Amino acid sequence: MTLVVLLITFLSACDALLQSTTDPDGIVYCSEGSPASFNPQLDTSGTTVDASSHQIYDRLIDFDPVTGNIVPALATSWLTSDDGKTYTFQLRKEVAFHKTETFKPTRFFNADDVLFSINRWRLTDHPYHEISGGRYPYTDSLNLGELITQVKRLNGYRVEITLSKPESSFLANLATDFSVILSSEYADKLTSRNQKELIDYSPVGTGPYQLSSFRQDRYIRYKKHSEYWRKIELTDKLIFDITPSSSLRLAKLLTAECDAIALPAHSELEVIRKQENLVLDEKPGLNIGFWAFNTSKPPFNNPKVRRALGMAIDRNVLIEAIYFNSAITAKNIVPPTSWAFQADVRPLSYNPSAAKKLLQEQGIPDGFTMNIWAMPVQRAYNPNAIKMAELIQVYLQEVGIKANIISYEWSTFRERLTEGLHDSVLIGWSADNGDPDNFYRPLLSCAAIKSGTNRAMWCSQEYDLLINQALDYTEISERTYFYGKANELLAEQLPLIPIAHASRYQAHRKKLSGLVINPFGGVRFGGVKKLQ
Repeated sequence: MTLVVLLITFLSACDALLQSTTDPDGIVYCSEGSPASFNPQLDTSGTTVDASSHQIYDRLIDFDPVTGNIVPALATSWLTSDDGKTYTFQLRKEVAFHKTETFKPTRFFNADDVLFSINRWRLTDHPYHEISGGRYPYTDSLNLGELITQVKRLNGYRVEITLSKPESSFLANLATDFSVILSSEYADKLTSRNQKELIDYSPVGTGPYQLSSFRQDRYIRYKKHSEYWRKIELTDKLIFDITPSSSLRLAKLLTAECDAIALPAHSELEVIRKQENLVLDEKPGLNIGFWAFNTSKPPFNNPKVRRALGMAIDRNVLIEAIYFNSAITAKNIVPPTSWAFQADVRPLSYNPSAAKKLLQEQGIPDGFTMNIWAMPVQRAYNPNAIKMAELIQVYLQEVGIKANIISYEWSTFRERLTEGLHDSVLIGWSADNGDPDNFYRPLLSCAAIKSGTNRAMWCSQEYDLLINQALDYTEISERTYFYGKANELLAEQLPLIPIAHASRYQAHRKKLSGLVINPFGGVRFGGVKKLQ
């Protein structure tokens, strides 16, 4: 057995003798990395979402993490016009923003904050649009800026949003982690001080916790929002202990240095299950891990070459080696729990001899060199991309291809990936809502190339037409037809090779009550308490 497992076993044996080293008035969460900012509008990374979306902010509407239903949040109710193009939201009153050392709000949340928050990413001439880079990957990938034609203040607590056409996934997108509400008054104050960039790094929201301090790659400290509008349990303090190593996160959980940990490694799950004072929660994952090809580069612009590369790898072996039987082989980009899943789409079979023959037919010589970019961080959809890349490297060698593995620090990795410098990449996607549109458009639409979420750099007008037509209907039976056609097109064109849908896990000490797996995105600590 490895030294890591021996260490864990030793620490586990000693655990009963150790007193908790976490603060009794706070929760310590061992997270896996530093956020890129404290505004999820700017980034689809899980580290940013976890650190900001549900701790610092609220949205107009939310998903119930148990039922998946859309429920009121900062909006108490909403009406939809008969033509499906106009949504009118009644806003919650007496919702307080955070007070900080440099900002004391003079009013409660109101319609001005909704207009500011949506128009910032929607309007290119908005005074805050270009702050922090001017890129809003989630909303841009869905063309929400073009879909919304107007956000109108009817009065202080009533807002009307008008769309250019009906879209069945619109409300679901307003409930995602990325649709947070910022403070317009705080933005005005920062403008007067010529400090606009602080809106994303010294944030002000209405959420259950407010940022206290942050040290890159070390920790994030939050304090309780004493005027939080939801009547839920809040600890005085919340700490993200940034611990990139999975084995070290587990060691800290065992020694009570952390109350909960992010992304337990699949090889560690059995160790956690055996601890009487730990809880391991599990849910089927609304995610997809995949191998995407940069279709803007030859020869990866050739679907037959992509097919040959897909046939060269044994996905079942990859899943066994990387996921330890806690994932299923992917057939579509959506998991089997989605109503858009199509069971009769035939996935690629492992066939190295056919792969080599097809490569030769397409003029790919023996010794052809390509790169595989592999994420440096763990994700539920791929817990060890570098190891997976090493296995694929061996498979490709068997069909005459030399593969170089490339990785960078996570923020650099994502920036260079968006620039299209890769030949191929091992990455994935976790759903932000239960609508299948949340997979189809962000991952492979033409608009998602510019936004940076389409890692295959693949643009198909036929595909875009199908997935956009699906949004013109509200009946699942009608939408399923168009997604079925899209699935068939993807199986033929293979801009990416679907590999796995992985289960999601969350580990915490038994003394932590109320922490549940959020199936639609980031971790939530509002309502979580520590039992004494």
